Amino acid sequence: MKASKVARRPVRSGRGLGRVGGHRLGSRGRPEESRAAILKAAVAEFAELGIAGARTDAIARAAHVNKALLYYYFKDKDALYEAVLDYVFSGLRERVMPVLESGLPPRQKMLEYLGSYFDYIAANPRIPRLVQAEWMRAGGKGSATLQRIAGEYFAPILGKLAEVLREGIEAGEFRAVNPMDFLPSVAAVVVFYFSAAPLIKTLMKVDPLSEARIRERRAFVLDFISTALFK
Repeated sequence: MKASKVARRPVRSGRGLGRVGGHRLGSRGRPEESRAAILKAAVAEFAELGIAGARTDAIARAAHVNKALLYYYFKDKDALYEAVLDYVFSGLRERVMPVLESGLPPRQKMLEYLGSYFDYIAANPRIPRLVQAEWMRAGGKGSATLQRIAGEYFAPILGKLAEVLREGIEAGEFRAVNPMDFLPSVAAVVVFYFSAAPLIKTLMKVDPLSEARIRERRAFVLDFISTALFK
């Protein structure tokens, strides 16, 4: 019996309870790693179950931290949910804004933006479901959370994209499209594929998120949108 108990100890440390660099994993001694692990686990939980169905104890288990530590970083589930939204949308902003603020010509800038946008969603395929869950929760009147996210993250990106469209149209490189129609269509072409991935897998008997399929989809998205926009 004693030997079997000793044999189990390494398994427990491998689940995030050991020490690395002098600090116990999942403790306050490694704040950046612990907070990032909680946020990543929370993205998955909120995307699957929404804020109403998500459970902080499940998030803590998935992040390999105790529940007390989760509440040390985030005072309650609402605060964690807000932090998750900031986490995913700040990541998107950091990925695409340098492209949109660059000195590239409009055609190349649009292609670089599309590739960066697609790559970020492909690397974080749960984001579309997370966004849809927030839209459904907000309802037709919207919510303070949605208004804040729109103002901090969506508006700057859409504003820069509208500038790129205007520059391309004035330079004779783009068709005279209406940004109010074109920009939501771009988002739909990129995002819908990932939100519909479970259905695609069921209907077409392929893995829509496989590396080969993602490469094919990326090439299609860039070709499809550039064909619709470029002269």
